[in-house]
Amino acid sequence: MTILTVLHRTTYRYANQVRFGEHRLMMRPRDSHDLRLIETGLTIWPPASVRWIHDVFGNSVAVASFRADGSELVVDSRFRAQHYPLPEEALAVEAFARRYPFSYDAEEIPDLGRTAERHYPDPSHRIDAWARAFVDEADHDTVAILVAMTRAIKQRFHYNPRDAMGTQEPLVTLETGSGTCRDYALFLMEAARSLGFAARFVSGYLYDSSLGRDGMEAVVGAGSTHAWVQIYLPGAGWVEFDPTNGLVGGRDLIRVAVTRDPRQAVPLSGSFTGLTGDFLGMTVQVEVTAEPGVE
Repeated sequence: MTILTVLHRTTYRYANQVRFGEHRLMMRPRDSHDLRLIETGLTIWPPASVRWIHDVFGNSVAVASFRADGSELVVDSRFRAQHYPLPEEALAVEAFARRYPFSYDAEEIPDLGRTAERHYPDPSHRIDAWARAFVDEADHDTVAILVAMTRAIKQRFHYNPRDAMGTQEPLVTLETGSGTCRDYALFLMEAARSLGFAARFVSGYLYDSSLGRDGMEAVVGAGSTHAWVQIYLPGAGWVEFDPTNGLVGGRDLIRVAVTRDPRQAVPLSGSFTGLTGDFLGMTVQVEVTAEPGVE
C-alpha cells in the first residue's frame, strides 16, 4: 500500500478579458478496492459554481459554470489516496481463458459491448498482423501475449510528446513507430480488440517510483496526465496495461477515468467567448508524490 498525493494545475491565459463557457473536469478518481480516496480539493479561478455528475461510464465529472469574465483561468485539483496495485504475478485468470483463443462468457458479452469492437480503420489489416505475430511467439498463452504486446510498444516505438490536442489514429502510430502515451494506449486497445479482447482507455496519473532509487529505470509520462489500457480477462477482471512503460497490473498508475474511446476522457474541456487570437496558451503542472516511509 502506498499513499500518494496528486496536484494537478491547469492554467489558460488570454490577451483580453473573455467570457468562459461551461467547463467539464475529469480529475477526481473513484473509490475502489485498489484506490481509496483520503481527501480531495478543487479550486477554480475565476470563481465558478460546480455540480458533480457521473458520466455514462460512471466516472466523476465536475461541471463548472462561471460567474465572472477573466484573462486567466486556473483549475487546481488535489487529492490524497491509498493505492493498492495488483502485482503482475498475482493475475488469476480462469482456466478456460489461459490459452488463446477463448470466448467470453455469454453473460458477460452484452456488458462488454463495444469495448471488444474495432473502432478505427485498418483496411490492409496491418494492426491485425502486428498483433497476431505475438500469438505464436507467446505459445498462445493469453497473459503472455498481452504482456509481450505491451512491452513491444515500449521497446520498439519512440515516445514522442507533442503539444497538439487529440490522439492520432492507430495506423499512424504503427507507421511512424512513435507517439504519446495516449497514442500508445489507443494502439494497444485496437491491437487487443483485433484479437477479440475487450479493452478500455484509461486516463489518470503516473507515479515515478524510481525517484531516489539507484538502479531503477525512470518511467515515461510522469509530470503530466497519463494514459494506458484496461483489458478484460475472465477471473482477473479489468487488468491495467501501460504500453508507454511496459507496466502490467497497476503499479505506479493512478486511475481517474475509464472510457471506450480516448475522445471521451479529456481531463479538462470547455469554451470561451472573445476575440480571435485572444487565446495565448496553456500550461499544465502535475506533481505526484508518495508519503515518506509508506511504500
